[in-house]
Amino acid sequence: MVEKALFAIFMEGLFIKNFLIIQFLGLCSFLGVTKDTKSAAGMSGAVIFVMTMASIVSYVIYTFVLIPLDLQFLRLISFIVVIAALVQLVEFVVRKNIPSLYRSLGIYLPLITTNCAVLGVVLLNVMNEFSFMQSLVFGISAGLGYTIVMVMMSSIREKTTILPVPSAMRGLPQAFLIAAMLSMAFVNYFKVIPL
Repeated sequence: MVEKALFAIFMEGLFIKNFLIIQFLGLCSFLGVTKDTKSAAGMSGAVIFVMTMASIVSYVIYTFVLIPLDLQFLRLISFIVVIAALVQLVEFVVRKNIPSLYRSLGIYLPLITTNCAVLGVVLLNVMNEFSFMQSLVFGISAGLGYTIVMVMMSSIREKTTILPVPSAMRGLPQAFLIAAMLSMAFVNYFKVIPL
């Protein structure tokens, strides 16, 4: 087991190994939902819940079921089933309680199931041999890091709608340009790439 301080794991999930702009996982929802801040915040809440719960449930299944039965090769399938079940739960709760948010998220809410950032968190927990507490902290911090970037991106995209941008740069090209600048800022500030 890798002995690592919980604070270091928290900071890694939040900034240093940020899933959106450092590891470039989960870009589909990142580019699709960040057109307005309300949708981005709602999606982020759903992703935080799914990442945290997936870290907990996957740790329990991997440690207490797959390892004792020598079935580690089934970890990918079992993790995907766990994530899909959690996303179904979130979708049901949001549709019942916040229908306006459900409509604004559209297809991106069920697509959390295929969001590779969520699967990446769970797989990194196993690969790093994190304990239960370390897995929990990494799941929460990865979700919070996702949220920070989503809200920053949506705020910038909302503000840039009033700028005179050439028509060829509107939409996805503009979003990719903003994402590249955010990524460079994170890389430079947290010195992710050693010189």
